[in-house]
Amino acid sequence: MADSSELPTIVPMLSYEDVARAIEWLTRAFGFREIENERYTEPGGKVSHAEMRLGGGAIMLGSPSPHYEGPRRHAESCEAARRWREPGYVVDGVHVLVEDVDAHFRRAKEAGATILSEPEDQPYQERVYRVEDLDGHRWMFGQPIP
Repeated sequence: MADSSELPTIVPMLSYEDVARAIEWLTRAFGFREIENERYTEPGGKVSHAEMRLGGGAIMLGSPSPHYEGPRRHAESCEAARRWREPGYVVDGVHVLVEDVDAHFRRAKEAGATILSEPEDQPYQERVYRVEDLDGHRWMFGQPIP
């Protein structure tokens, strides 16, 4: 893990079924970059931890166990989880500020992200869109409106 002085005050930790695949996808779809020397691989070759950055923010990715199911797959066999996912809102997720939310939206859409809402101006002076990643984690990307 990086020296704590290098990390923002709050760093979301997200679990993925396949961390290596998530790194590639988050890079392509959302513009994250992997932090060098912060990828940990198990003896069998499975990536168990990684850190990524976007702007001044950071996230940690992990694979907690071979039994872990991401939100999307879990909802396939759990009625309650399926119902939690019905609204297109980000109930549990990550909010990220970007410089150009419309360009970011296009990038995510072209990468095959599941779009929950198109960019729209909000009354709280932010333009946002909502999206799911490859495992079904929900994100809200926004840009302050001057």
